[in-house]
Amino acid sequence: MSSYVLLEQARDIQALVLDVDGILSDGFVSLTNSGDEIKSFDIRDGLGMKLVQKAGMKVIIITGRKSQIVDKRMGDLGVDLVFQGREDKGTALKEACAQLNLRPEDCLYMGDDWPDLSAFAIAGMKVTVPNGHVEVRKRADLVTQAMGGRGAVREVCDMLLTAKDVYQELLEKYLAAPY
Repeated sequence: MSSYVLLEQARDIQALVLDVDGILSDGFVSLTNSGDEIKSFDIRDGLGMKLVQKAGMKVIIITGRKSQIVDKRMGDLGVDLVFQGREDKGTALKEACAQLNLRPEDCLYMGDDWPDLSAFAIAGMKVTVPNGHVEVRKRADLVTQAMGGRGAVREVCDMLLTAKDVYQELLEKYLAAPY
């Protein structure tokens, strides 16, 4: 799809909906000897999520696994809704939309594997990462350049901000002299 068509499609998006493993993280599950889980998140993705919220969009997390790490990180970022332990992501997306008075068509859903396909089927825009499963890549409107957990979410956030004509305005606040 051309970048112009993608920006036109993204203009009406009201919510960024993200899977965690493979999207916000690299998809690897690391465990310590004591069984504690370790996840890494790209700080750029976090800023991107905060920026789309400043632009008036909602941020929603839907993940099949349950993790205190996810609660902590998403709480720190002020994410609007977090659904954990949800294998049926399409149903979770419908529930999130009902809570926020949105339609699934108002959402950009970003996922990387088969459990994300039910949400892909109803979301207004579908995005995956280069190492997303082939069946997900076939159904995506966009495959990011960056890998999951390595700035892919920020890439999508920047696209949304550009589509809504607020990218430069938000950037200017960081360029302004601190005095």
